Amino acid sequence: MFLFLLILHNEEYLEDVLSGLIEIGIEDAVLMDTEPLDKALAYRVPIFAGVRFGLSGKSISKFIIATTYNPNAGEELVAMLKEVDIDLEDKGVSRIITIKAESVIGKPNEIEEI
Repeated sequence: MFLFLLILHNEEYLEDVLSGLIEIGIEDAVLMDTEPLDKALAYRVPIFAGVRFGLSGKSISKFIIATTYNPNAGEELVAMLKEVDIDLEDKGVSRIITIKAESVIGKPNEIEEI
């Protein structure tokens, strides 16, 4: 089993990313709103206030955590989305991390088609 982590800085791709996750068999996922470190420093730590001038865009990213048996889930998602002209590997778009999980306890909910 693997822990799949995806940090999506470009929220306009969220719907495509979620659809892609379902297509590659990842249904056990959790989404969170997160704040990138550069934005947090610029707006919360006075000594870094000057960093604001170099920042653009939204200050919220989406963080997706999931489990999968597929160690290549990240590569498959990237390849699938490239087919529709979304490059998750472009600078500032996303980060994908896959980590081997030593232990996973509990069973996920399954997504039912309506």
